[in-house]
Amino acid sequence: MKILVLNCGSSSIKYQLFNIETKEVLAKGGIEKIGLEGSFLKFNLPNGEKETITTPIPEHTTGVRLIIDVLTSEKYGVVKSIEEIDAVGHRTVHGGEKFSASTLLTDEVLKDFVACNDLAPLHNPANMKGIEAVKEIAPDMPQVGVFDTAFHQTMPDYAYMYALPYELYEQYGVRRYGFHGTSHRYITKRALEMLGIPAEGSRIITCHIGNGGSIAAVKDGKSVDTSMGLTPLEGLMMGTRSGDVDPGAIPFIMDKLNLDSRGLSDLLNKKSGVAGVSGVSSDMREVSAAQEAGNERAALANKMYFYRIKKYIGAYAAAMGGVDAIVFAGGVGENQFDCRREVLAGLEFMGIELDQELNERTRGEEKVLSTPESKVKVLLIPTDEELMIASDTYEIVKNMK
Repeated sequence: MKILVLNCGSSSIKYQLFNIETKEVLAKGGIEKIGLEGSFLKFNLPNGEKETITTPIPEHTTGVRLIIDVLTSEKYGVVKSIEEIDAVGHRTVHGGEKFSASTLLTDEVLKDFVACNDLAPLHNPANMKGIEAVKEIAPDMPQVGVFDTAFHQTMPDYAYMYALPYELYEQYGVRRYGFHGTSHRYITKRALEMLGIPAEGSRIITCHIGNGGSIAAVKDGKSVDTSMGLTPLEGLMMGTRSGDVDPGAIPFIMDKLNLDSRGLSDLLNKKSGVAGVSGVSSDMREVSAAQEAGNERAALANKMYFYRIKKYIGAYAAAMGGVDAIVFAGGVGENQFDCRREVLAGLEFMGIELDQELNERTRGEEKVLSTPESKVKVLLIPTDEELMIASDTYEIVKNMK
């Protein structure tokens, strides 16, 4: 069975086509600058080279049609026609409290999904554009939504509620939802497989660390807490996002800078974090290079970034009554050994012994990075959200054909 996975942003579409029985990626690529000048599709060729098609892509339907045209073309195609694609799985960001699992996207489900737009105004409408594009091109194609928030719906109420007037939760759904759920679910599953232990009784802290980052406390295979909240802004210091900040600072900043809510959101989401503190970049590689060159603000940004991760690991170990494994994933977690080293330094009292030499030479591959004597295992697991989406889609549609 062939599953097409789409991840639609406001001006982009990423895609992968899977043969789900073999887990082989048949094709992958992405469209950028939808609705803007210079829009293009870039995709991988079978020999590993990349091809780029620059063409006007005014909206998402045109983009999805271009992807399908390339997938079925005589020159670049991997299937003869769209009929060979059995289903489409979508990354759907915010499912609110409605969706605790991946779901077949019926008209009724889509109404509930659209009702969550207020909670993710940048993401959900963009996801919906991709769904509507597929409906227009292939009306009978089964489509499945895999929600970023679903994995965290097992959090207990005392973990997800804010200490705000309860009516705000009742009327507007103001609570912590968490994100990166598909990634946290994937790396939890792989960690259990690598360690050869059952989900029941396990205590795992999963760290999805990239330009956006979040940490989850996973007990018995289920999320019991996570660092992101109502939006992806809460929690860790990120590339351009502030993460946790004193709520009292918000009106203070608004008054001082004469900002409205939109201006404040732009400040916290796009001008803060590593970029805002360092003044260098949101890219941790560039910040680390600046630190090595003697930039003190870059050094401060790195220390803050690592410290926030360390604090959440300690908090989640306490919340679960201990920890069996700590897993690193995401662009920074997978590729920057100094991040793993600095985050875990000082946590030896928890029973963590990092193999420093192995950690320093490992990037982007599944590996146990702790010493054999370490009571807490440290794992590097490259995340694969697309495979998780494809697998979920297959499980839902396999009996429909």
